[in-house]
Amino acid sequence: MAGTSGLDALLDKLRAAVGAAHVLTGADRSPFVIEGRTPDVVVFPGSAEQIGTVVQQAAAAGVPVLPWGGGTAAAIGPPPARGLVLSLKRLDRVVEHEPGDLTVTAEAGLTLDALQTALRARGQWLSLDPPDSARATVGGLIAANASGPRRHLYGTVRDLLIGVTVVTADGVVVHGGGKVVKNVAGYDLPKLFVGSYGTLGIVVSATFKLRPVPEEERLVALTFDGLKDCGAAARAVLGGDLIPAAVEILDAAAGAPLGLGGVALVVGFDGLREQVDAQASALAGMAAALGGRQASTLPASAWARLAAPARDAFGSPAAVMSFSVLPTTVSEMMEQGMEAARRRGLASAWSAHAGVGAVTGALSAEREATTVAAVLAEWRAMARAAGGHATLVWAPLAVKSAVPVWDDAGPAGRIMQRIKAQLDPNNVLNPGRFVAGI
Repeated sequence: MAGTSGLDALLDKLRAAVGAAHVLTGADRSPFVIEGRTPDVVVFPGSAEQIGTVVQQAAAAGVPVLPWGGGTAAAIGPPPARGLVLSLKRLDRVVEHEPGDLTVTAEAGLTLDALQTALRARGQWLSLDPPDSARATVGGLIAANASGPRRHLYGTVRDLLIGVTVVTADGVVVHGGGKVVKNVAGYDLPKLFVGSYGTLGIVVSATFKLRPVPEEERLVALTFDGLKDCGAAARAVLGGDLIPAAVEILDAAAGAPLGLGGVALVVGFDGLREQVDAQASALAGMAAALGGRQASTLPASAWARLAAPARDAFGSPAAVMSFSVLPTTVSEMMEQGMEAARRRGLASAWSAHAGVGAVTGALSAEREATTVAAVLAEWRAMARAAGGHATLVWAPLAVKSAVPVWDDAGPAGRIMQRIKAQLDPNNVLNPGRFVAGI
Protein backbone atom coordinates (compact mmCIF):
# COMPACT_ATOMS: atom_id res chain seq x y z
CA MET A 1 0.00 0.00 0.00
CA ALA A 2 1.25 3.44 -0.85
CA GLY A 3 2.54 5.58 2.03
CA THR A 4 1.32 9.10 2.77
CA SER A 5 3.63 10.75 0.22
CA GLY A 6 2.81 8.07 -2.35
CA LEU A 7 -0.90 8.57 -1.81
CA ASP A 8 -0.54 12.34 -2.18
CA ALA A 9 1.26 11.83 -5.47
CA LEU A 10 -1.49 9.46 -6.61
CA LEU A 11 -4.18 12.00 -5.69
CA ASP A 12 -2.45 14.63 -7.80
CA LYS A 13 -2.39 12.28 -10.78
CA LEU A 14 -6.04 11.31 -10.29
CA ARG A 15 -7.15 14.94 -10.16
CA ALA A 16 -5.27 15.63 -13.37
CA ALA A 17 -6.85 12.61 -15.05
CA VAL A 18 -10.53 13.03 -14.10
CA GLY A 19 -10.79 16.53 -12.62
CA ALA A 20 -10.48 17.57 -9.00
CA ALA A 21 -14.27 17.67 -8.53
CA HIS A 22 -14.40 13.93 -9.27
CA VAL A 23 -11.85 12.88 -6.63
CA LEU A 24 -13.20 12.59 -3.08
CA THR A 25 -11.17 12.51 0.12
CA GLY A 26 -11.91 13.25 3.76
CA ALA A 27 -15.50 13.11 5.04
CA ASP A 28 -16.86 12.98 1.48
CA ARG A 29 -15.92 9.30 1.41
CA SER A 30 -18.49 8.39 4.09
CA PRO A 31 -21.11 6.92 1.67
CA PHE A 32 -18.48 4.39 0.60
CA VAL A 33 -17.49 3.14 4.05
CA ILE A 34 -18.02 -0.62 4.38
CA GLU A 35 -18.35 -1.97 7.91
CA GLY A 36 -16.20 0.77 9.37
CA ARG A 37 -13.51 0.56 6.71
CA THR A 38 -12.91 3.76 4.76
CA PRO A 39 -11.31 3.82 1.30
CA ASP A 40 -8.29 6.03 0.70
CA VAL A 41 -10.03 7.88 -2.11
CA VAL A 42 -13.19 7.74 -4.25
CA VAL A 43 -12.84 8.51 -7.97
CA PHE A 44 -15.56 9.16 -10.57
CA PRO A 45 -14.14 8.63 -14.07
CA GLY A 46 -16.23 9.87 -16.99
CA SER A 47 -15.14 7.48 -19.75
CA ALA A 48 -13.59 4.09 -20.43
CA GLU A 49 -10.31 5.80 -21.18
CA GLN A 50 -10.35 7.62 -17.85
CA ILE A 51 -11.11 4.35 -16.07
CA GLY A 52 -8.09 2.79 -17.75
CA THR A 53 -5.89 5.68 -16.64
CA VAL A 54 -7.15 5.49 -13.04
CA VAL A 55 -6.53 1.73 -12.90
CA GLN A 56 -3.00 2.16 -14.25
CA GLN A 57 -2.20 4.94 -11.79
CA ALA A 58 -3.58 3.00 -8.82
CA ALA A 59 -1.73 -0.17 -9.82
CA ALA A 60 1.54 1.75 -10.15
CA ALA A 61 1.03 3.14 -6.63
CA GLY A 62 0.17 -0.29 -5.20
CA VAL A 63 -3.39 0.76 -4.32
CA PRO A 64 -6.19 -1.81 -4.87
CA VAL A 65 -9.09 -0.72 -7.08
CA LEU A 66 -12.62 -1.38 -5.82
CA PRO A 67 -15.26 -1.00 -8.59
CA TRP A 68 -18.54 0.48 -7.31
CA GLY A 69 -21.94 0.60 -9.00
CA GLY A 70 -24.90 1.34 -6.74
CA GLY A 71 -23.36 -0.24 -3.65
CA THR A 72 -26.18 -2.80 -3.29
CA ALA A 73 -23.74 -5.73 -3.10
CA ALA A 74 -20.86 -3.88 -1.43
CA ALA A 75 -21.21 -5.90 1.79
CA ILE A 76 -20.86 -9.28 0.05
CA GLY A 77 -17.40 -10.69 0.51
CA PRO A 78 -14.69 -9.71 2.96
CA PRO A 79 -14.48 -5.91 3.07
CA PRO A 80 -11.19 -4.41 1.87
CA ALA A 81 -8.98 -2.80 4.48
CA ARG A 82 -8.23 0.16 2.20
CA GLY A 83 -8.14 1.02 -1.47
CA LEU A 84 -9.46 3.24 -4.24
CA VAL A 85 -13.21 3.12 -4.86
CA LEU A 86 -13.84 3.56 -8.57
CA SER A 87 -17.45 4.68 -8.99
CA LEU A 88 -19.21 4.26 -12.33
CA LYS A 89 -21.84 6.88 -11.46
CA ARG A 90 -20.94 9.25 -14.31
CA LEU A 91 -21.34 6.53 -16.94
CA ASP A 92 -25.14 6.51 -16.94
CA ARG A 93 -26.35 6.71 -20.54
CA VAL A 94 -28.39 4.46 -22.79
CA VAL A 95 -25.87 4.20 -25.62
CA GLU A 96 -28.06 2.51 -28.21
CA HIS A 97 -31.53 0.98 -28.23
CA GLU A 98 -32.59 -1.01 -31.29
CA PRO A 99 -36.27 -1.88 -30.78
CA GLY A 100 -36.40 -3.84 -34.03
CA ASP A 101 -33.54 -6.07 -32.89
CA LEU A 102 -34.75 -6.22 -29.29
CA THR A 103 -31.33 -5.12 -27.98
CA VAL A 104 -29.98 -2.30 -25.85
CA THR A 105 -26.49 -1.09 -25.00
CA ALA A 106 -26.15 0.86 -21.75
CA GLU A 107 -23.31 2.24 -19.68
CA ALA A 108 -22.39 0.51 -16.45
CA GLY A 109 -23.46 3.28 -14.06
CA LEU A 110 -27.05 3.48 -15.31
CA THR A 111 -29.52 2.19 -12.72
CA LEU A 112 -31.86 -0.61 -13.66
CA ASP A 113 -34.94 1.50 -12.92
CA ALA A 114 -33.70 4.26 -15.23
CA LEU A 115 -32.97 1.72 -17.96
CA GLN A 116 -36.39 0.09 -17.60
CA THR A 117 -38.12 3.48 -17.78
CA ALA A 118 -36.35 4.27 -21.04
CA LEU A 119 -37.12 0.85 -22.50
CA ARG A 120 -40.77 0.76 -21.45
CA ALA A 121 -41.33 4.03 -23.30
CA ARG A 122 -40.70 1.94 -26.42
CA GLY A 123 -42.73 -1.06 -25.23
CA GLN A 124 -39.77 -3.21 -24.18
CA TRP A 125 -38.00 -4.26 -20.98
CA LEU A 126 -34.96 -6.08 -19.66
CA SER A 127 -36.35 -9.20 -17.97
CA LEU A 128 -34.41 -8.82 -14.72
CA ASP A 129 -35.98 -7.86 -11.39
CA PRO A 130 -33.28 -7.99 -8.68
CA PRO A 131 -33.55 -6.37 -5.25
CA ASP A 132 -32.92 -2.64 -4.91
CA SER A 133 -33.50 -1.89 -8.60
CA ALA A 134 -33.54 1.86 -7.92
CA ARG A 135 -29.87 1.65 -6.89
CA ALA A 136 -28.62 -1.43 -8.73
CA THR A 137 -26.62 -0.51 -11.82
CA VAL A 138 -26.01 -2.25 -15.13
CA GLY A 139 -22.41 -3.00 -14.18
CA GLY A 140 -23.41 -4.15 -10.71
CA LEU A 141 -26.03 -6.53 -12.12
CA ILE A 142 -23.33 -8.19 -14.19
CA ALA A 143 -20.72 -8.25 -11.42
CA ALA A 144 -23.12 -9.84 -8.92
CA ASN A 145 -25.20 -11.84 -11.44
CA ALA A 146 -28.20 -10.36 -9.64
CA SER A 147 -31.73 -11.58 -10.36
CA GLY A 148 -35.18 -11.84 -8.79
CA PRO A 149 -38.40 -13.86 -8.93
CA ARG A 150 -38.72 -13.74 -12.73
CA ARG A 151 -35.47 -15.68 -12.94
CA HIS A 152 -37.75 -18.73 -12.98
CA LEU A 153 -38.88 -18.07 -16.55
CA TYR A 154 -36.43 -15.58 -17.98
CA GLY A 155 -33.12 -16.65 -16.50
CA THR A 156 -30.29 -14.53 -15.11
CA VAL A 157 -27.86 -11.94 -16.46
CA ARG A 158 -25.88 -14.76 -18.09
CA ASP A 159 -28.87 -15.59 -20.27
CA LEU A 160 -29.50 -12.00 -21.38
CA LEU A 161 -26.01 -10.54 -21.84
CA ILE A 162 -24.72 -10.56 -25.43
CA GLY A 163 -21.91 -8.01 -25.37
CA VAL A 164 -19.68 -6.20 -22.92
CA THR A 165 -16.94 -3.59 -22.76
CA VAL A 166 -14.54 -3.86 -19.83
CA VAL A 167 -11.36 -2.26 -18.58
CA THR A 168 -8.82 -4.88 -17.57
CA ALA A 169 -6.44 -4.80 -14.62
CA ASP A 170 -3.73 -3.26 -16.80
CA GLY A 171 -6.04 -0.45 -17.91
CA VAL A 172 -6.80 -1.76 -21.41
CA VAL A 173 -10.30 -1.37 -22.87
CA VAL A 174 -11.57 -4.72 -24.20
CA HIS A 175 -14.76 -5.53 -26.14
CA GLY A 176 -16.44 -8.93 -26.09
CA GLY A 177 -19.55 -10.31 -27.77
CA GLY A 178 -21.57 -8.03 -30.02
CA LYS A 179 -24.78 -6.09 -30.52
CA VAL A 180 -26.91 -8.83 -32.06
CA VAL A 181 -28.49 -11.87 -30.43
CA LYS A 182 -26.98 -14.40 -32.86
CA ASN A 183 -23.35 -13.92 -31.98
CA VAL A 184 -21.48 -17.19 -31.44
CA ALA A 185 -18.00 -16.66 -32.87
CA GLY A 186 -15.04 -17.34 -30.58
CA TYR A 187 -15.01 -17.48 -26.78
CA ASP A 188 -18.04 -16.15 -24.94
CA LEU A 189 -16.00 -13.48 -23.16
CA PRO A 190 -18.96 -11.57 -21.63
CA LYS A 191 -19.96 -14.59 -19.52
CA LEU A 192 -16.54 -14.58 -17.86
CA PHE A 193 -17.34 -11.33 -16.07
CA VAL A 194 -20.82 -12.32 -14.89
CA GLY A 195 -20.76 -12.95 -11.15
CA SER A 196 -17.04 -12.11 -10.84
CA TYR A 197 -17.65 -9.25 -8.35
CA GLY A 198 -15.29 -6.89 -10.12
CA THR A 199 -12.25 -9.12 -9.61
CA LEU A 200 -11.47 -9.72 -13.30
CA GLY A 201 -12.32 -6.42 -14.96
CA ILE A 202 -14.41 -3.27 -14.68
CA VAL A 203 -17.57 -3.31 -16.79
CA VAL A 204 -17.95 -0.08 -18.76
CA SER A 205 -21.00 -0.89 -20.88
CA ALA A 206 -23.10 -3.91 -21.80
CA THR A 207 -25.52 -5.09 -24.48
CA PHE A 208 -28.58 -7.13 -23.55
CA LYS A 209 -31.39 -8.84 -25.39
CA LEU A 210 -34.85 -7.53 -24.53
CA ARG A 211 -38.47 -8.62 -24.52
CA PRO A 212 -41.74 -6.84 -25.26
CA VAL A 213 -43.52 -5.50 -22.19
CA PRO A 214 -46.19 -8.08 -21.25
CA GLU A 215 -49.78 -7.03 -21.71
CA GLU A 216 -50.75 -8.35 -18.28
CA GLU A 217 -48.95 -9.33 -15.06
CA ARG A 218 -50.50 -11.06 -12.07
CA LEU A 219 -49.48 -12.58 -8.75
CA VAL A 220 -51.66 -15.28 -7.18
CA ALA A 221 -51.05 -16.37 -3.59
CA LEU A 222 -52.13 -19.59 -1.85
CA THR A 223 -51.60 -19.91 1.89
CA PHE A 224 -50.83 -23.13 3.76
CA ASP A 225 -50.60 -24.41 7.31
CA GLY A 226 -46.93 -25.32 6.98
CA LEU A 227 -43.87 -25.29 4.75
CA LYS A 228 -44.11 -28.99 3.98
CA ASP A 229 -47.52 -28.63 2.36
CA CYS A 230 -46.45 -25.45 0.59
CA GLY A 231 -43.38 -27.19 -0.82
CA ALA A 232 -45.49 -30.08 -2.10
CA ALA A 233 -47.82 -27.60 -3.79
CA ALA A 234 -44.89 -25.82 -5.42
CA ARG A 235 -43.60 -29.10 -6.82
CA ALA A 236 -47.07 -29.86 -8.19
CA VAL A 237 -47.20 -26.48 -9.93
CA LEU A 238 -43.71 -26.95 -11.34
CA GLY A 239 -44.61 -30.38 -12.65
CA GLY A 240 -47.89 -29.27 -14.22
CA ASP A 241 -48.91 -27.52 -17.42
CA LEU A 242 -48.80 -23.94 -16.14
CA ILE A 243 -46.08 -21.58 -17.40
CA PRO A 244 -45.39 -19.24 -14.48
CA ALA A 245 -42.91 -16.39 -14.58
CA ALA A 246 -42.23 -16.81 -10.85
CA VAL A 247 -42.79 -19.50 -8.22
CA GLU A 248 -42.08 -18.23 -4.71
CA ILE A 249 -42.32 -19.79 -1.25
CA LEU A 250 -42.53 -17.40 1.72
CA ASP A 251 -42.73 -18.33 5.36
CA ALA A 252 -45.03 -16.37 7.67
CA ALA A 253 -42.38 -13.78 8.59
CA ALA A 254 -41.38 -13.06 4.98
CA GLY A 255 -44.99 -12.95 3.83
CA ALA A 256 -46.32 -10.70 6.59
CA PRO A 257 -45.31 -7.41 4.91
CA LEU A 258 -47.30 -8.52 1.86
CA GLY A 259 -50.38 -9.15 3.98
CA LEU A 260 -50.17 -12.92 3.65
CA GLY A 261 -51.58 -14.80 6.61
CA GLY A 262 -49.10 -17.61 7.05
CA VAL A 263 -46.87 -19.69 4.80
CA ALA A 264 -47.57 -18.84 1.17
CA LEU A 265 -46.96 -20.03 -2.36
CA VAL A 266 -46.92 -17.02 -4.68
CA VAL A 267 -47.09 -17.72 -8.41
CA GLY A 268 -46.58 -15.00 -11.00
CA PHE A 269 -47.88 -14.96 -14.56
CA ASP A 270 -47.30 -12.53 -17.40
CA GLY A 271 -48.08 -12.33 -21.10
CA LEU A 272 -51.27 -11.81 -23.07
CA ARG A 273 -54.26 -10.96 -20.89
CA GLU A 274 -56.25 -14.03 -22.00
CA GLN A 275 -53.33 -16.32 -21.18
CA VAL A 276 -52.81 -14.76 -17.75
CA ASP A 277 -56.52 -14.99 -16.97
CA ALA A 278 -56.59 -18.65 -17.94
CA GLN A 279 -53.52 -19.61 -15.93
CA ALA A 280 -54.49 -17.64 -12.84
CA SER A 281 -57.94 -19.25 -12.93
CA ALA A 282 -56.39 -22.70 -13.34
CA LEU A 283 -54.14 -22.15 -10.31
CA ALA A 284 -57.06 -20.90 -8.22
CA GLY A 285 -59.00 -23.99 -9.20
CA MET A 286 -56.12 -26.16 -8.03
CA ALA A 287 -55.96 -24.53 -4.59
CA ALA A 288 -58.07 -27.07 -2.73
CA ALA A 289 -56.38 -30.03 -4.43
CA LEU A 290 -52.99 -28.60 -3.51
CA GLY A 291 -54.00 -28.28 0.14
CA GLY A 292 -54.04 -24.49 0.11
CA ARG A 293 -56.62 -21.98 1.16
CA GLN A 294 -58.54 -19.82 -1.26
CA ALA A 295 -56.36 -18.05 -3.81
CA SER A 296 -55.90 -14.28 -3.61
CA THR A 297 -54.50 -11.79 -6.10
CA LEU A 298 -51.70 -9.55 -4.85
CA PRO A 299 -51.24 -5.93 -5.96
CA ALA A 300 -48.81 -5.17 -8.78
CA SER A 301 -46.44 -3.53 -6.28
CA ALA A 302 -45.82 -6.96 -4.72
CA TRP A 303 -43.62 -7.98 -7.67
CA ALA A 304 -40.82 -5.70 -6.46
CA ARG A 305 -41.20 -6.87 -2.86
CA LEU A 306 -40.70 -10.49 -3.91
CA ALA A 307 -37.07 -9.78 -4.85
CA ALA A 308 -35.82 -10.17 -1.25
CA PRO A 309 -38.75 -10.74 1.15
CA ALA A 310 -36.77 -12.69 3.76
CA ARG A 311 -34.05 -10.05 3.93
CA ASP A 312 -36.64 -7.28 4.12
CA ALA A 313 -38.75 -9.00 6.80
CA PHE A 314 -36.63 -7.45 9.54
CA GLY A 315 -35.72 -3.79 9.70
CA SER A 316 -32.13 -4.63 10.59
CA PRO A 317 -31.35 -8.34 10.23
CA ALA A 318 -28.56 -9.88 12.26
CA ALA A 319 -27.39 -11.82 9.19
CA VAL A 320 -28.57 -12.90 5.74
CA MET A 321 -27.49 -16.10 3.99
CA SER A 322 -28.40 -17.41 0.55
CA PHE A 323 -28.47 -21.05 -0.51
CA SER A 324 -28.48 -22.93 -3.77
CA VAL A 325 -30.15 -26.33 -3.36
CA LEU A 326 -32.19 -28.72 -5.45
CA PRO A 327 -35.71 -27.37 -6.07
CA THR A 328 -37.14 -30.55 -4.55
CA THR A 329 -35.45 -29.80 -1.20
CA VAL A 330 -36.38 -26.10 -0.85
CA SER A 331 -39.12 -26.42 1.78
CA GLU A 332 -37.08 -28.92 3.82
CA MET A 333 -34.12 -26.52 3.85
CA MET A 334 -36.39 -23.73 5.05
CA GLU A 335 -37.97 -25.89 7.80
CA GLN A 336 -34.65 -27.17 9.10
CA GLY A 337 -33.07 -23.72 9.02
CA MET A 338 -35.96 -22.19 10.93
CA GLU A 339 -35.71 -24.87 13.61
CA ALA A 340 -31.91 -24.43 13.91
CA ALA A 341 -32.39 -20.72 14.61
CA ARG A 342 -35.24 -21.34 17.03
CA ARG A 343 -33.11 -23.73 19.11
CA ARG A 344 -30.69 -20.88 19.78
CA GLY A 345 -33.40 -18.36 20.58
CA LEU A 346 -33.36 -16.54 17.22
CA ALA A 347 -36.28 -15.78 14.96
CA SER A 348 -35.75 -16.15 11.23
CA ALA A 349 -37.46 -15.35 7.96
CA TRP A 350 -37.31 -17.49 4.83
CA SER A 351 -38.13 -17.12 1.16
CA ALA A 352 -37.25 -19.01 -2.00
CA HIS A 353 -37.35 -18.79 -5.76
CA ALA A 354 -38.63 -22.33 -5.54
CA GLY A 355 -38.31 -23.36 -9.18
CA VAL A 356 -34.56 -22.73 -9.28
CA GLY A 357 -33.68 -23.78 -5.72
CA ALA A 358 -32.54 -20.30 -4.63
CA VAL A 359 -33.30 -19.89 -0.90
CA THR A 360 -32.68 -16.96 1.46
CA GLY A 361 -32.67 -17.05 5.24
CA ALA A 362 -32.43 -14.01 7.52
CA LEU A 363 -31.89 -13.82 11.29
CA SER A 364 -33.60 -11.22 13.44
CA ALA A 365 -32.60 -9.58 16.70
CA GLU A 366 -29.20 -8.44 17.79
CA ARG A 367 -27.44 -11.31 19.53
CA GLU A 368 -23.83 -12.03 20.32
CA ALA A 369 -21.76 -12.83 17.24
CA THR A 370 -20.96 -16.35 18.46
CA THR A 371 -24.66 -17.31 18.53
CA VAL A 372 -25.34 -15.86 15.10
CA ALA A 373 -22.23 -17.54 13.70
CA ALA A 374 -23.28 -20.90 15.17
CA VAL A 375 -26.66 -20.72 13.42
CA LEU A 376 -25.07 -19.73 10.12
CA ALA A 377 -22.56 -22.57 10.34
CA GLU A 378 -25.39 -25.03 10.91
CA TRP A 379 -27.33 -23.58 7.97
CA ARG A 380 -24.31 -24.02 5.71
CA ALA A 381 -23.87 -27.61 6.86
CA MET A 382 -27.52 -28.28 6.01
CA ALA A 383 -27.08 -26.89 2.51
CA ARG A 384 -23.98 -29.01 1.93
CA ALA A 385 -25.74 -32.12 3.21
CA ALA A 386 -28.46 -31.47 0.63
CA GLY A 387 -25.87 -31.22 -2.15
CA GLY A 388 -25.95 -27.42 -2.30
CA HIS A 389 -23.90 -24.49 -1.08
CA ALA A 390 -24.34 -21.28 0.91
CA THR A 391 -23.13 -17.67 0.70
CA LEU A 392 -23.11 -15.21 3.57
CA VAL A 393 -24.82 -12.23 1.93
CA TRP A 394 -24.66 -9.87 4.88
CA ALA A 395 -23.38 -10.00 8.46
CA PRO A 396 -21.36 -7.80 10.83
CA LEU A 397 -17.61 -8.06 10.50
CA ALA A 398 -17.39 -9.98 13.77
CA VAL A 399 -19.61 -12.70 12.30
CA LYS A 400 -17.75 -12.71 8.97
CA SER A 401 -14.52 -13.33 10.84
CA ALA A 402 -16.05 -16.53 12.25
CA VAL A 403 -18.07 -17.73 9.24
CA PRO A 404 -16.54 -17.68 5.74
CA VAL A 405 -18.55 -15.64 3.26
CA TRP A 406 -18.06 -18.18 0.49
CA ASP A 407 -18.19 -21.96 0.48
CA ASP A 408 -15.13 -23.96 -0.51
CA ALA A 409 -15.19 -23.99 -4.32
CA GLY A 410 -13.02 -27.12 -4.57
CA PRO A 411 -11.42 -27.80 -7.99
CA ALA A 412 -13.46 -24.99 -9.54
CA GLY A 413 -11.81 -22.57 -7.13
CA ARG A 414 -8.35 -23.53 -8.37
CA ILE A 415 -9.43 -22.90 -11.96
CA MET A 416 -10.81 -19.52 -10.94
CA GLN A 417 -7.54 -18.65 -9.21
CA ARG A 418 -5.66 -19.42 -12.43
CA ILE A 419 -8.00 -17.18 -14.43
CA LYS A 420 -7.51 -14.39 -11.88
CA ALA A 421 -3.73 -14.80 -12.11
CA GLN A 422 -3.89 -14.49 -15.89
CA LEU A 423 -6.18 -11.46 -16.01
CA ASP A 424 -4.98 -9.66 -12.87
CA PRO A 425 -1.50 -10.94 -12.02
CA ASN A 426 -0.80 -8.03 -9.66
CA ASN A 427 -4.07 -8.54 -7.77
CA VAL A 428 -5.27 -4.98 -8.35
CA LEU A 429 -9.03 -5.47 -8.73
CA ASN A 430 -11.05 -6.15 -5.57
CA PRO A 431 -8.36 -8.38 -4.01
CA GLY A 432 -9.61 -11.05 -1.63
CA ARG A 433 -13.23 -10.22 -2.31
CA PHE A 434 -14.39 -13.37 -4.07
CA VAL A 435 -14.34 -17.18 -3.83
CA ALA A 436 -11.03 -18.90 -3.03
CA GLY A 437 -9.48 -15.61 -1.89
CA ILE A 438 -9.62 -14.13 -5.39
